[in-house]
Amino acid sequence: MFSLKNKVAIITGASQGIGKEISLSLAKNGANVICISRNEEALKSVVRDIKKFKGEGSYAICDVTNIKNVQKIVEEIVVNHSKIDILVNNAGITQDSLLLRMSEQNWDSVINTNLKGSFNFIKTVSKYMIKSKSGKIINISSIVGLMGNAGQTNYAASKAGLIGLTKSAAKELAVRNIQVNCLAPGYISTEMTDKLSEDAKENLLKQIPLNRIGNPSDISNAVLFLCANETSYITGQTITIDGGMVMN
Repeated sequence: MFSLKNKVAIITGASQGIGKEISLSLAKNGANVICISRNEEALKSVVRDIKKFKGEGSYAICDVTNIKNVQKIVEEIVVNHSKIDILVNNAGITQDSLLLRMSEQNWDSVINTNLKGSFNFIKTVSKYMIKSKSGKIINISSIVGLMGNAGQTNYAASKAGLIGLTKSAAKELAVRNIQVNCLAPGYISTEMTDKLSEDAKENLLKQIPLNRIGNPSDISNAVLFLCANETSYITGQTITIDGGMVMN
C-alpha cells in the first residue's frame, strides 16, 4: 500500500487492540517499530508477531504520564536508531462514572494518561523531528471527544483536548515540516466492545449507517495513510472513522 522503509516509528498503547494492530501494520509496511506500554508480557507478544513476518520491532516499558520516563525512553530510542520519523499516540484508558459520582482520582487518571501522556510524547519527540526537519505525529482520539457520552465526562474531555492539542501542535510544527493529525474512531471491535451484550450491540448498530462495528485494521489503515510521504500536505485534521455515526 505505502512504503515506510527506513522509517522509525513509536506507538504508545501498543500492547493490545488498536495499538497492536497499528504496530503490526506499520512494521509490515517497512517501518522499524518501537512498541510502548506498561504491559511487558503483552509487548513481547506483539514483537514476536512482528518478527514472524521478518519485520523490525522492539519494545519499551514506559509510563506516559511521567515526563522524565518519557524523555529517558525517547533518548534511548534516538541513541539506538538515530532518529524518530513517526509518533502514534494511542495510549488511553477509561474509568467511567456519572459526573456527580466521579472521583477526582478517576478524572485525573484519565486526563493524565489520555491527554498529558500525548503532550509528553509530542513535546519530547518533536525536538528530534525538528532537527530532522520532518516528522509525522498521529493522535488517536475518539468520536466521544466530538459528541460526548453520558458517564464519560473524563474520557470525552481527554479526547476533545487531544483534538485541540493536535490543531495547535500542527500550527506550531508546520514550519518545521512536521505534520500532526488526529483520528477519531467510532466503535471498534476490541476487548472492551466485545464485552457488550447482544442487545447493546444491536442498539449500537442502529446508530451506524454502515451497520457494522469497525475493525482495528480500519484504524491502522488510516494511520498508515497519514504516515506516508504521499500525504505530507495533510496537517491539523481530525478524521472520523466511525461508519458514518458522526457526520460533521
